[in-house]
Amino acid sequence: MDKYDKVIDLAKRRGFLWNSFELYGGAAGFFDYGPLGCTVKRKIESIWREFYVLNEGYMEIEVPTIGIEDIFIASGHVGGFSDPLCECTGCAQSFRADHLIEAIGVEGAGALNTDELDALIEKHKIKCPECGAALGKSYEFNLMFQTKIGPGIGRPGYLRPETAQGMFVDFQRLSRFYREKLPFGAVQIGKSYRNEISPRQGVLRLREFTQAECEIFVDPSQKNHPNFQKYAQQNLFLYPQAEQEKTDGSGKTISMTVEQAVKNGVIAHEFLAYCVALTNDFLTRVGISPDRLRFRQHLKDEMAHYAMDCWDAEVKTDRFGWVEVVGIADRTDYDLSAHAKQSKIELSVYVEYPEPVFETKFVVKPDMGKMGPLFKGKAKVVADKLKSMTEKEIKAATTGNEIVLTMESETFKIPKEIVVFGEETAKVSGKTIVPHVIEPSYGIDRITYCVMEHAFDEEEIEKTDSDDEEESEDNSQRTVMRFKNEVAPFQVAIHPLMGKPALVAPAKDLFNEIVAAGIMADYDESGTIGKRYRRNDEIGIPFSVTIDFEILENSTVTVRDRDSMKQIRVSANDLVQILKDLIREKKTFNESGKGL
Repeated sequence: MDKYDKVIDLAKRRGFLWNSFELYGGAAGFFDYGPLGCTVKRKIESIWREFYVLNEGYMEIEVPTIGIEDIFIASGHVGGFSDPLCECTGCAQSFRADHLIEAIGVEGAGALNTDELDALIEKHKIKCPECGAALGKSYEFNLMFQTKIGPGIGRPGYLRPETAQGMFVDFQRLSRFYREKLPFGAVQIGKSYRNEISPRQGVLRLREFTQAECEIFVDPSQKNHPNFQKYAQQNLFLYPQAEQEKTDGSGKTISMTVEQAVKNGVIAHEFLAYCVALTNDFLTRVGISPDRLRFRQHLKDEMAHYAMDCWDAEVKTDRFGWVEVVGIADRTDYDLSAHAKQSKIELSVYVEYPEPVFETKFVVKPDMGKMGPLFKGKAKVVADKLKSMTEKEIKAATTGNEIVLTMESETFKIPKEIVVFGEETAKVSGKTIVPHVIEPSYGIDRITYCVMEHAFDEEEIEKTDSDDEEESEDNSQRTVMRFKNEVAPFQVAIHPLMGKPALVAPAKDLFNEIVAAGIMADYDESGTIGKRYRRNDEIGIPFSVTIDFEILENSTVTVRDRDSMKQIRVSANDLVQILKDLIREKKTFNESGKGL
């Protein structure tokens, strides 16, 4: 088994991850989180909230996972959220055409259209991976799950393919909540749905998955981050466009500080660079190995047309190579402009200048008292059109003593004498703008799996005469999940050495005391102590407390460290505080008690 198989095998045995619907044969693209996996995932989400809600101040909202069609027309998902699908003419299995081509070593297939993909399939004589039959013509398959809202014909709706759109639709409410003071943001953690064509990467490609997204609305002219110095000197491993585009194969990941990346124009601006650094901080804190983490800039042909700059946090995995787990993009004003166009409601904020300025501009002022009788119910539409015109456009539309406008196949002739226009100087205190959006988008399921893979370790145990017989019982190798303390499903395991009442009673008292202090603890009295230690190591519990007969003699217990397997004796009365210090890494293990 490779590492992926080993991690998934452990995950299924010990209650981290299970295939969904196993009772009925299962379905690709769905996984259940068992008791331990759910705990780890929730802890990762909790740390994410600490970063974005508590520290950055972006408040959380929650919107429906079903959206009406207008939302996804505006976002572009109805018209363009698709992957190229081709079906086997023999077994009728479906495949992503670009993935089939990339599997034979051809790069860049994701940027090709269906005709180009079909030509490559024919050129390389690619057949069905399942049965070897010929493949049919490829076509674009929309990845959204469609549904109906209400009975009968209902109203068209979709399961959301991302959480972001709910925050854009709520922009006006959010703007008022934040008193229209930019920058402001909102976050959301929740389920998204994509009807993947052929999800064959386990938990890395799901049809139902959890996203944690933050939408930060900023002034387009003010993209310096107020707290930029917090991360200015932090080193990042970056894989920018220039390195990826080297044709001689010498392109590589480069290390530079956040400040250097902005000054050298590698990352577009401070705000985006700050979000990249914040992502780096979060991922390493939850347990992603820094030496297997990089930030790859989108190439020009893969970057969304509306994006100013976009970076993916990629994590190195054993089987699948570099896997995207976070996308960080400057989406400009695309989203708010698209929803404003679709809803016909302006989505903007008024930004005050530090000091009022005087501006000279061309102004058109129709006489509405005379426009009304002339154009009846069309008067406002005609007046608004006039007000939006430039001096050049007014002159071009003027014929003799009339301004002639054509709107929606109807011609309006406005007498010049009822329209006043010309340059006017006025004091201006601010301006109305459509904010740009900075979006860090996290795939929580992918992060959770990568944390598990990076935590997974197997090591040989060399037994010596001084080794505890129980510690190395019939095991020359142990499996360890080296989770970070705050991510581990349990921080502490409590073990009476034997199931005798004299030890069980104080063990349960200590367990209750530890839980009351807010520490996630497990109680286990079954099997030998060596086997219990091995079970703890395999699910990543950092510390084990063993209660033996010395608790009756001198009120001390044994604490064992998962990673080093060292043991210390500590006072039972001080145990809770010692565990708190160990979990928060305020003290080292050797500093916390008397070594054994």
